[in-house]
Amino acid sequence: MAAGSEATIRKILAAGAGGEEGEHVKPFTPEKAKEIIMSLQQPAIFCNMVFDWPARHWNAKYLSEVLHGKRIRFRMGMKSTSTVPQFETTCSYVEATLEEFLTWNCDQSNISGPFRDYDHSKFWAYADYKYFVSLFEDKTDIFQDVKWSDFGFPGRNGQESTLWIGSFGAHTPCHLDSYGCNLVFQVQGRKRWHLFPPEDTPFLYPTRIPYEESSVFSKINVVNPDLKRFPQFQKAQRHMVTLSPGQVLFVPRHWWHYVESIDPVTVSINSWIELEEDHLARVEEAITRMLVCALKTAENPQNTRAWLNPTEVEETSHEVNCCYLNAAVSAFFDRCRTSKVVEIQALRTDGDHMKKEFNVSDHVEVGQTGSQNLTTGIGKPEARSHFGPDLVPVAQRSEEPPSQRGGMFESDGKDFDDKDGEHFGKLHCAKTQQIMSNSENAVEEEIVSNTTTVPSQTFISTDDLLDCLVNPQVTRIVAQLLIQRRNL
Repeated sequence: MAAGSEATIRKILAAGAGGEEGEHVKPFTPEKAKEIIMSLQQPAIFCNMVFDWPARHWNAKYLSEVLHGKRIRFRMGMKSTSTVPQFETTCSYVEATLEEFLTWNCDQSNISGPFRDYDHSKFWAYADYKYFVSLFEDKTDIFQDVKWSDFGFPGRNGQESTLWIGSFGAHTPCHLDSYGCNLVFQVQGRKRWHLFPPEDTPFLYPTRIPYEESSVFSKINVVNPDLKRFPQFQKAQRHMVTLSPGQVLFVPRHWWHYVESIDPVTVSINSWIELEEDHLARVEEAITRMLVCALKTAENPQNTRAWLNPTEVEETSHEVNCCYLNAAVSAFFDRCRTSKVVEIQALRTDGDHMKKEFNVSDHVEVGQTGSQNLTTGIGKPEARSHFGPDLVPVAQRSEEPPSQRGGMFESDGKDFDDKDGEHFGKLHCAKTQQIMSNSENAVEEEIVSNTTTVPSQTFISTDDLLDCLVNPQVTRIVAQLLIQRRNL
């Protein structure tokens, strides 16, 4: 890239992080921004799109004044890095005000209050995943400070958003979200994002323990991986970017991500955008929830801390989960009545993939099966042509693992290498593997032809689910997965 061109890009990126408002003109109309979001299949940064948002001024000090003594929950983690992820089940929690957080974060000695037991030099604090609806329940006017309508989603504002406030070192374990795509607005400080495409899922060693509705975690600490235990991780295609204030990161569906705060205080706002594929994913997630909760509560109903993520505050009784599953199935068929072509195409696409994915009867190494790209859309327009100073792709990085380099690497987004139904819980699981029988086409045709008579209110019993789970095709794959994991 020419030096002059790079300088221009740097200048525009800097402007996106907070220049004079009068100098800015938004580079994309809401319609064009939505078109890009719905077609783009790799992470990218939007610049110069939020310079007029009132939420641009939502630094931690301002929010502490708005919340005026309201106590929120902070997750406390260790700054020291091991090869084991810091899952939320291993963290402790503190109820404190933002003012108390800021005082502690100044590293004052002999501090009293909620953080008194946590040495600032050794611990980080993260108020993550705070829903605006509950956080600002008595200040609903503030919802209008966030204008996702600029990205083509009219009516979407802070009410459909979450807030994240952290200190240096605060992070989320590497995971993927089962529902929607993600828009993240960086307000204060910088965050470093490590992203991996959906086809890298076998290399990330996914797990559902700890269980969190609609989140699949990786067993790997991606910033300090144990390559002896997880050798396949070396094949993963790491993409990295440092997100600065005033920028909005687009994270496509099913992209793995690990996010870490690299400044003393960081504030982010995000919103998950619902997608057509979510309807089937919710059924899969309901099945996962029912299975995990049934098995783990049978093992030790009192020891939920060992496997249930602290964010899961709902009841986990079998009755509740059974209702959850039936609601997801009903919503799926209701959607089929209005969008049956799209849904059946999704079923057919997944079925074709599963034929390739599960044609492994002669191979024990399930992780070696063909890769999948869960973000591929049907007939979607290509958005790559819109890349430029106002839409910067997150580039892939080729490097040895960070633990072997002695330092972190990053991209500041300057590299142009191109390598409606109600949802349940968070707009956050990898596509649960679909087991399609040889008669799948007949089943699809039957769904299409009988959508007006689908018994969506017919109750799905525990026996119905059990009958599917003990299908020989399912147990064969489970046996292969167990053998593979036993060899790790």
